[in-house]
Amino acid sequence: MKPDLLKDFPIILTLPILWGDQDAFGHVNNVVYFRWCESARVTYLNDTGLQGLMSQANLGPILASIKCDYLRQLNYPDTVRIGARITRIGTKSVSMEHAIFSDALQAIAAKSDSVIVLFDYAQQKSCEIPADVREKIAAIEGRQFS
Repeated sequence: MKPDLLKDFPIILTLPILWGDQDAFGHVNNVVYFRWCESARVTYLNDTGLQGLMSQANLGPILASIKCDYLRQLNYPDTVRIGARITRIGTKSVSMEHAIFSDALQAIAAKSDSVIVLFDYAQQKSCEIPADVREKIAAIEGRQFS
């Protein structure tokens, strides 16, 4: 069941907190949050077909920027739900937001924002996001982007 705090996120990935996710201070290490966001981001991009462009046209997403605001400490054992949504579609990039929800705390433990650029690996430069990918994102989000 989707927590109300994640109701605006069309993609939600559920993962257990592992014992090894903790650091010497007994809470989940800050790097783990970025891995969780990466997993949710890849799930989202696979659903849009953007990830599949790599094999077809040597195009693929590349992470240009990421930040994370840590709101609460997380500890083992727990389960987290990582919400992913696109907040902006530009000509060559998209902005994505994540919210990391803790089942144990029943609260958002962290929020992350990132920018993903469509990259032409053969020419080593950014390129325009195809119309069909834009349409798939709009369908996933349930809204149009300007």
